[in-house]
Amino acid sequence: MSFKKDLHNEDGKVTLEKFDENLFNFSNQENLDIEVKNLCFLDLETTGLNHDDEIVELAIKLVEINVNNGELIRINDSFESFNDPGFEMDEKNIAVHGISNDMVSGQSIDWDRVKNIFDRSDIVIAHNARFDRSFMDKSFPLSEDKVWACSLNDIDWPGLGFNSRSQELLCIWHGFYYESHRAMADVDALIHLVTHPLYKDQKPIKQLIDSSNLAGYKVIALNSPFEKKDILKANSYFWDSLNKYWWKSIKEEELEDEKSWLENNVYDGDFMGQVEMIMPNDRYK
Repeated sequence: MSFKKDLHNEDGKVTLEKFDENLFNFSNQENLDIEVKNLCFLDLETTGLNHDDEIVELAIKLVEINVNNGELIRINDSFESFNDPGFEMDEKNIAVHGISNDMVSGQSIDWDRVKNIFDRSDIVIAHNARFDRSFMDKSFPLSEDKVWACSLNDIDWPGLGFNSRSQELLCIWHGFYYESHRAMADVDALIHLVTHPLYKDQKPIKQLIDSSNLAGYKVIALNSPFEKKDILKANSYFWDSLNKYWWKSIKEEELEDEKSWLENNVYDGDFMGQVEMIMPNDRYK
């Protein structure tokens, strides 16, 4: 484990707090002339992981952030809702999030409320944005035009001293725990994590804001040998079943290293893949 150093008491022990909204660390800069952004934090619970699965719970919270240092200024709005997927969930799926068929029966998401919050947001943030965005883009067309950022990938957690990107573990290593796999609980915990008061100068949310304006790159491992599939998968490549290739989304500064990795581990020679630029509002699609 890699607890934040400031959490240890004189005996070297760490006391974990259960999260509640009183832990939010609001800045006192509301009336100052500072640059702010409105960020929409989002989490979903679904009937499964496949494209034909459906949303069963949505939570979003609109917060105002000081762009210069990442401090939390205020919460401007929030919304949460169950959603009836139109079919019965199995017990295995229910065990993941604890949402029963009775809880969602007859429920539906008020997409007008969601639109009201999305319209006021500069960036939509999720932990594993590729998963959440795939469901939102399918259900809510406005999502396709928004800039999304991912707290799993767009924050350099290893550089901050952590050897896992799991939201639950990161929260524990920052001194608090919460009831995970319920949408609003996940949203609140993520907001607290990326604006945590232990970061005095540049909070993790600042990395998300800065990276959201940057184009990304899609590296396509064209003509990769079949026997290299396990190596590619282990290096976070995704299989595109329609176009029949492995691909990966990376940042500009990672591009040359990634091409070298493919040359040495997949192609055994010259780079034979393809690189495509991804504009900010197309990231995590």
